[in-house]
Amino acid sequence: MAALRHISQSLLRNFLKTEIRPNPETCSVCIRLLNYSSIDYDDKHDPSPKFFNKEVQSLLKDLTRIDLGKVNKRKRLGSDKLEEPVYQFMTDEELQKATEAAIKKSEELLQIPPVVSVRKPINRVLSEDPALQGLEQSTMVFTDITFGIRDSDRLIVVREPSGILKEAEWDVKNRMNQLYFPKEGRLLKPPKMFFGEYFESLLERKEYEFILDRACLQFEPNDPDYQRVTSITYQHVNDKGGFEMLRSTRHFGALVFFLAWHKNIDNLLLDLIETSYIEEGSKLLDLYSKLHDVNFKSSNDLEKIEEYIKNFAKKKAGLELGVQAYKDVLKQRQELEEGIKVAHGLR
Repeated sequence: MAALRHISQSLLRNFLKTEIRPNPETCSVCIRLLNYSSIDYDDKHDPSPKFFNKEVQSLLKDLTRIDLGKVNKRKRLGSDKLEEPVYQFMTDEELQKATEAAIKKSEELLQIPPVVSVRKPINRVLSEDPALQGLEQSTMVFTDITFGIRDSDRLIVVREPSGILKEAEWDVKNRMNQLYFPKEGRLLKPPKMFFGEYFESLLERKEYEFILDRACLQFEPNDPDYQRVTSITYQHVNDKGGFEMLRSTRHFGALVFFLAWHKNIDNLLLDLIETSYIEEGSKLLDLYSKLHDVNFKSSNDLEKIEEYIKNFAKKKAGLELGVQAYKDVLKQRQELEEGIKVAHGLR
């Protein structure tokens, strides 16, 4: 039987206090944030089988675009001092090897956070002992502190003053796991930045990468708070057209999957058309096709986009204008190239 640790009652009173959060019905800031309601991945439509599909992962990787300069940029790390850059002279062969190593490292840094369904609440009563009722005035928590056990599988039980012994709820499990096996950077209680006016301020300043990095550190992927924070952030990015701020980060793939899963890719597709990334637009539609079992008749990138606009798009007018503008630019480019060839006597 694994060792069990009895936590002192005074310490538990502090840990088990109900966290005070803003009331969405009375808080004006929360009312503004309700424009971006939380969208969870639920068990009825579990996204994980689709997300972990090799072809889907390949498409998400291609759509992320690996920009070595952006992936390896220096981030704000508070008071930490920046290291001095190191300059080296290399042969072409050494440069090639260094570049390949940098790409490999970048792929590791761009590993997309897993997309899974939200976890179910824990409501498992192990025993009821009326004889223990009133013996203690405070709730007691017992934690299995055996090393090598996953936090999600660790046995943590609660004895209530009524005598009921039950499995601890997720909030208590998280706090106990963090108390005994702390993860660097994770707090016992979620920071204020994920709630109310603090969250809204970060969104308005478009601190998307900072929000998502911190959410990955603080929460597990199946945590309702993680899915609330990420889904609202993705919706804000989509509405404000902030795709470039997350491109070439580990969060862009999760953003694209979220939009494709919820059939809301029109803004991203328009962004790709306007920046002439037609091939990526086609790959976005391939992702859409795999998630929703949709078949496009055309294999040509631009024709596939036009087929999507005609049959599935919600913002047809804007996308049609975008495609027409791209065709005009393409035509002008071809005419210019033809003129240059004529001027050089090649025609």
